[in-house]
Amino acid sequence: MSIVIEQPVEARLVAAAPRMPSIPATLHYDRRDPFAVRMTFPAPATLEGVEVCWTFARDLLAAGLHGAEGHGDVRVRPYGFDRTVLEFHAPEGTAVVHVHSSEVRRFLAATGELVPAGLEHLQLDLDHDLAELMRDAY
Repeated sequence: MSIVIEQPVEARLVAAAPRMPSIPATLHYDRRDPFAVRMTFPAPATLEGVEVCWTFARDLLAAGLHGAEGHGDVRVRPYGFDRTVLEFHAPEGTAVVHVHSSEVRRFLAATGELVPAGLEHLQLDLDHDLAELMRDAY
């Protein structure tokens, strides 16, 4: 069984200049980091002209399907019938993207099959991680 899920999504960048009707983004999930998801945007869709990847909690993405969630760099909320808004806040500015909620739900279902919500802690090898941390300290 694979330990990584990658799902392309169509994202609409709000108030972009020049206006791009949609950009191909990718949602990533790796069971070695079971609490997190990543959303990657290709270089042509970013101000810097380089690929940008945001990492945030899987729970945040799931909760944002039902109501406004997040108080930090990443915020998620439903919009209309089948859209989810993700806001990415950085010192350079804020990017607001819309994605189809059905794509988010499909992604979350796939991650849930790999690592069920609430059982993420079972994927962690704390002894190994602590040993690695201690090894680096010497």
